[in-house]
Amino acid sequence: MAHPTIYDVAAAAGVATSTVSRAFSTPTRVSARTREHVLAVAAELGYRPNPHARALFSGRHHTVAMVVSDITNPHYFELIRGAELRAKASEYTLVLVNAEESPRIEYDQIQRLVSSVDGFVLAASRLPDENLEQIAAQRPVVLMNRELGGIPSVVLDHVQGCRQIVEHLVSLGHRHLVYLAGPRNSWMASTRWSALRTAAESLGIAAERVGPFMPKVSQGGAAADGALTTRATAIVAHNDLLAIGVVQRLAQRGVRVPDDVSVVGFDDIFASDLCTPRLTTLGGAHVEVGRAAVEILLDMATPNGRTRTPPRVVLPTELVLRGSTGTARET
Repeated sequence: MAHPTIYDVAAAAGVATSTVSRAFSTPTRVSARTREHVLAVAAELGYRPNPHARALFSGRHHTVAMVVSDITNPHYFELIRGAELRAKASEYTLVLVNAEESPRIEYDQIQRLVSSVDGFVLAASRLPDENLEQIAAQRPVVLMNRELGGIPSVVLDHVQGCRQIVEHLVSLGHRHLVYLAGPRNSWMASTRWSALRTAAESLGIAAERVGPFMPKVSQGGAAADGALTTRATAIVAHNDLLAIGVVQRLAQRGVRVPDDVSVVGFDDIFASDLCTPRLTTLGGAHVEVGRAAVEILLDMATPNGRTRTPPRVVLPTELVLRGSTGTARET
């Protein structure tokens, strides 16, 4: 049995095919009474609109793409959940793209999707500024965990959060910290280092940077060995995965955490509460970051949405104190 078409609905409803199309894709362009009549006839016939045809008529796909730098990183789980919940609430489909920590893969994947989605949410993008500006000229873009003038963004307040970390370490008697930096092309890595260094200077303690390192547990060994050469009493790792790898390597070398050295991570992933010792880390409302980013993107997809001033949303962080930080050893 053939599936009913838009022409069948139009004939049965006694309206033009363009009216049927508007009833589904741009309901504000027909009266409420007409739309209800068309939808009732369509339901009776079992008609479902072709999403590709709807997109051609309305210019909207009801699909947004979220690009993450590494889908295996648990940090992104809550970001994805928040984004997906907000997209679903507006009857949008969220397409997930894994950039594999590669700017080239990220850019190529985005270009493949440009004609098929209404916009992009880019989480911790590794792309250079000029590429982001190019993409933003093609489709609405919202950045997460990164900022760039002229493009909307949602970030956690890592400036204040890094100060909380340094204040916590100073309160425990630490006078020397080392930051184990993330990827070279990570905006967040440079932002965290700048904030940590500024806070350390203002509080009168030494801070130095070692790295870069990929934000993975497997990189923790090299990162820990580098940290120990500095003789710092406190280690601040780029993220929780790297911090967990650091703790594992320190244990192998007979360095006690936190008796000999304190360790702090970022992101408050679920594993940070499961390792030994449990990890002190800077977290935040990651679900809200994802939700807010999609909220902004959907607003930009409305008429005149892209003409408004690009919003910059900064959400609070939370320092979660656990067992990996303690009183500084005497040096």
